[in-house]
Amino acid sequence: MLIWYSIVFILAVMKDVYCPKCKSENYVKSGMAKGKQRFKCKDCGYFFTVVKDGKSVDPYYVIKALQLYIEGVSYREIERILGVSHVSVINWVRRYHVKAPENLDYHPTYKVLNHAELIEFFQNREALRGAGSLITELGDKFMVIKWERFKKK
Repeated sequence: MLIWYSIVFILAVMKDVYCPKCKSENYVKSGMAKGKQRFKCKDCGYFFTVVKDGKSVDPYYVIKALQLYIEGVSYREIERILGVSHVSVINWVRRYHVKAPENLDYHPTYKVLNHAELIEFFQNREALRGAGSLITELGDKFMVIKWERFKKK
C-alpha cells in the first residue's frame, strides 16, 4: 500500500517537471543531487533538479499588514492581530518601500469586533468622540482603529 502511495506521489510531482532551459518535457532521471532527484534533458542535454516552491502568504494578509503599519500599529501588534510573523511584516515594509507617516500628537488604539459589537460601538456616541477612526475588514470580523491624542502634562 505504501509503495502505491509513493508512486502516485512521484507521478503527481513529475507531471509538472520540464527543462528550465528549453522548456522540454523530454527528460530522463540522472541520479540524485543534495537529496533531490536530478534530471537530464534529452533535447538540450541540460542537467536540472526540480525546485520546490516556497511558502507563500495570502496577499490579503500582506495588504492588511501594510495598512495597519501605515496607520501606526507596531510590528508586534500586527503579529498578534493577523497571526503572521513580525519579521515577515518588516520584510514586506522594506520590499514595498512603505513609509509610516510620523505624527507625534496621536497614537492608534484598536479593537477587533464582530458585527453585533460593531453596531453597538456605533450606537455609543462617546466611542465616536475624539480624533479620527477607521474601520477595516479582518476576516469575518472588523477592526476599528482610533487615533487618540496624547495627554499633555
